[in-house]
Amino acid sequence: MKIVRIETLISAGTFPTSNDWKRTRASLHAAIKKVDWPPGSGSFTIHPESGKKRGEGNGVKPIKDGLMKALKAQGWKLEEAVDIATVTTPGDLDAVLYTKHGPVALEWETGNISSSHRALNKMAIGLLKRKLICGILVVPSRKLYRFLTDRIGNITELEPYFDLWKAMPCDNGVLEIVVIEHDAESKKVRRIPKGTSGRALQ
Repeated sequence: MKIVRIETLISAGTFPTSNDWKRTRASLHAAIKKVDWPPGSGSFTIHPESGKKRGEGNGVKPIKDGLMKALKAQGWKLEEAVDIATVTTPGDLDAVLYTKHGPVALEWETGNISSSHRALNKMAIGLLKRKLICGILVVPSRKLYRFLTDRIGNITELEPYFDLWKAMPCDNGVLEIVVIEHDAESKKVRRIPKGTSGRALQ
């Protein structure tokens, strides 16, 4: 899998220049690049079929699971609840790495664009309340998006709101979006299975 863009929305204080962040970021990016399809192929090849119609296109969860397995081996906690001091609990984070600077959180987008906004807002609040030191959202590029479940969160639809997150007060921490894309397209590879609930069926 390729990382085609990294959008840094917040980079403040000492954490962004720390060796801990540099190591964590490098190991995370390496793990993302190792995500492959079909599993074991060493490369990410997508079945080029639009996901707009029911029963067509590719799912997302199986490729997320590959990264989560790699992160768990690196010491990340999966489906981790972090008290980010909001009135209502905003839900577990996909993966959290506890560092001496504070928790680093990661969300891999498997839902619609509203889910992407919630994920970024959740991590932004964590930074604002100093409950997180870093938040990372992984989303597909526009090129990959068209072959996935229809209306899944993607970088293009988040861009108009970047200024909002960039303006959020933060004296120390990082908020980033990592944009991923397939290495190749081939109708010879099988489609990535979809989930069994909600829009994943479409």
